[in-house]
Amino acid sequence: MRKRTVMMLGFMMFMILYVCSEAKSASRYRLADVHPVAGRQGICTEKGHYWVSGSGTLAKYDSNWNLVTENTNPFEGYTLEVNHIGDIDVYNNELYLGVEYFMDGEGKNIQVAVYDGDTLKLKRVFPFRQDTGQLECSGIAVDPGSHTVYMTSWIDDESSEYLYMYDLDTGDYEGKLKMETSPKWLQGVACYNGSLYVTSDDGDADNNAPDHMYRVDISDNKEIGRVSLEKTFDDVIKQGEIEGLTFDADQGQFLLLYNRGARIVAGMPVGFYDGYSEEVHEVFVYDIDSHDNQ
Repeated sequence: MRKRTVMMLGFMMFMILYVCSEAKSASRYRLADVHPVAGRQGICTEKGHYWVSGSGTLAKYDSNWNLVTENTNPFEGYTLEVNHIGDIDVYNNELYLGVEYFMDGEGKNIQVAVYDGDTLKLKRVFPFRQDTGQLECSGIAVDPGSHTVYMTSWIDDESSEYLYMYDLDTGDYEGKLKMETSPKWLQGVACYNGSLYVTSDDGDADNNAPDHMYRVDISDNKEIGRVSLEKTFDDVIKQGEIEGLTFDADQGQFLLLYNRGARIVAGMPVGFYDGYSEEVHEVFVYDIDSHDNQ
């Protein structure tokens, strides 16, 4: 009886700490604005500009979210067949894309591609390692501090338990980071203040259940990433499909791309929910409490 009581007290304490941790994380992010955009996949920002990716488009916006330029045919120059862009990142006015051929929940011909931030045209492609176990690329992030490019996989199998790493300067494969415990259905990844953040399409739009963001704290040997819940997105306009994310350190803001209106099956839009005739793409802008920007 005493053992059961101790176990119950331990479980209750765990739940209290979990709830308090989630409440603390949620309080860091205060929704400040929402902007409609032309793209359903990814978002990144640098020096007062924003870039948005669609599955087959790229768009650049100024600091007031006015469209500056757009590339509706970004797959020119590839030797392998590709049709899909995931979440994106930017470093020194170069866009980093995870590009692949994606159909019915499966990916192939995965490549790390670098585009010009002004013209939105392809500049170069990293050689992709076929023996890494990566089966899909849903997002990409650049960590300038460690000169590492991280890639996520959306497919829900063992391959999605890892973040795949490439050298930012040489393009060489560096290995993979095991997430413990791994979130499911990863959609985007970003680096901020020494940690990685991933978005997970683990809610259920049919039942109005929200998606989540998780923080991944990297071990010193870059082999293990400890995962903890960072935010539950119960403050979006309507539950839909979570996508890419980015942090604007200069403005102290967190940005999230979110879609609503389309019914998604195996990663593909298959009609619309009641009241929608098209899918709506929006960037949710959150202010981050100042003590988290230090």
